[in-house]
Amino acid sequence: MNAPKLLPWIARKAGISDELALKLWRRAASEAEYLTGKSSGSEYHGLAIERLLTLVEDEACLSPNHPLTSAPQLTWVWRHQTRISLLSLMAAQNTYRFWQSTWENLYPNARAA
Repeated sequence: MNAPKLLPWIARKAGISDELALKLWRRAASEAEYLTGKSSGSEYHGLAIERLLTLVEDEACLSPNHPLTSAPQLTWVWRHQTRISLLSLMAAQNTYRFWQSTWENLYPNARAA
């Protein structure tokens, strides 16, 4: 999988080099592939990005060039975005179930057909 286009931005925000960020991306991608058993798909991609952000945060804290202020923690943004997207999917699923239940209550004989 190609490196995400946000990789240089993430590297700058964390205070690490682009080369190190690329190495961390490759590590995160291989770990995600090992854990999911796939090299594509939303589960693989989500795990790879989450793992990358964790590795970058760990590396930023170990960096000798670490500034007095800490690097921004990025994983919470990713997790928050994932939760929000899952909530909208759950709302759609609940709406469908409500509609299906109402339809079955209004027309009980339609199910037997």
